[in-house]
Amino acid sequence: MATATLTIDLDAIAANWRAMDRMSDQTTQTAAVVKADAYGLGARRVARVLAEAGARRFFVAAAEEGAAVRQALGPGPQINVLGGHMAGDTEMVHDLDLTPMLNSVDQITRHLESLPGHPFGIQLDTGMNRLGLEAAEWEAVAPLVLEQGPELVMSHLACADEPDHPMNLAQLTEFHALTDGIGVPRSLAATGGILLGPDYHFELTRPGIGLYGGRPFGDARPVVGLSLPVIQVREVAPGEIVGYSCGYIADQPRLIATLAAGYADGLTRRYSGAATLWDGDTAVPLVGRVSMDLITADVTHLRDIPRALDMLGPMQGIDDLADIAGTIGYEVLTSLGHRYTRRYVSAMTRGQV
Repeated sequence: MATATLTIDLDAIAANWRAMDRMSDQTTQTAAVVKADAYGLGARRVARVLAEAGARRFFVAAAEEGAAVRQALGPGPQINVLGGHMAGDTEMVHDLDLTPMLNSVDQITRHLESLPGHPFGIQLDTGMNRLGLEAAEWEAVAPLVLEQGPELVMSHLACADEPDHPMNLAQLTEFHALTDGIGVPRSLAATGGILLGPDYHFELTRPGIGLYGGRPFGDARPVVGLSLPVIQVREVAPGEIVGYSCGYIADQPRLIATLAAGYADGLTRRYSGAATLWDGDTAVPLVGRVSMDLITADVTHLRDIPRALDMLGPMQGIDDLADIAGTIGYEVLTSLGHRYTRRYVSAMTRGQV
């Protein structure tokens, strides 16, 4: 096989959801964020597993993403659209029973005029300055909006992955000021907010990255593995180069393996000469430049040449790669390309799903 294999542990995703669900009391519902195709892992498969685990409400970024999740789940579970009710979404919102989180006065007007009586929620800006009604706008429209019976009022924390950041308490205080006494279920906490404790939980939490094995949920079970096939192995003499721009020059005889994956598959050029692959528990340095379809690794020290090397696995997770690239695990996950052979595993199926 010439393409790499991305293994996705569905049992781990379900276990992570259950663990985050246990962090809040029984009066708080735990939803699941499956936007960006479930962080690149396949929203249809992931949403079904989360529904089996107990999730009854799902969050996506856009109505088009909601369509894929509704197709996977069928009627029943609520699908909230964080981007709200955009122009052109009306038919999809209606036909697929999506619940837009309305972010502006324009969206409120569009929704109430085009789909009177259809479920909706409201998103408020408590300081992040990204999406949601600001305080003055909410004060002006709240009486009208609350008469229409919103399903949920939510906001989003800007710095929840930094527990001691003063922005967390500032946003919590503002959220209380805007919503106390409205008689509508509220949500403030995603993964980081859940970890901040019960003051941030309200009536609904919405874990995202924690479901997929990433920080800040340090106790999450790893979800993904990425194994890259070795296409060719060659001897390189001292002074010879490997890859574009002479990115690696051998200082002694080396054995270099070429593997099938590159920046077109989400392996950023920032890994060049910096990242590590693994043969079991043996580290194998990535040498030379990451190119579009290929990377090269120094396998001189290995007793036997393996058929594949691991980029993600027991020895190296998404946040380890993120640290090398100076980014976050979210970006590592959502950048994983579509050329990988995706292998879904669970105990129930005993292998590929």
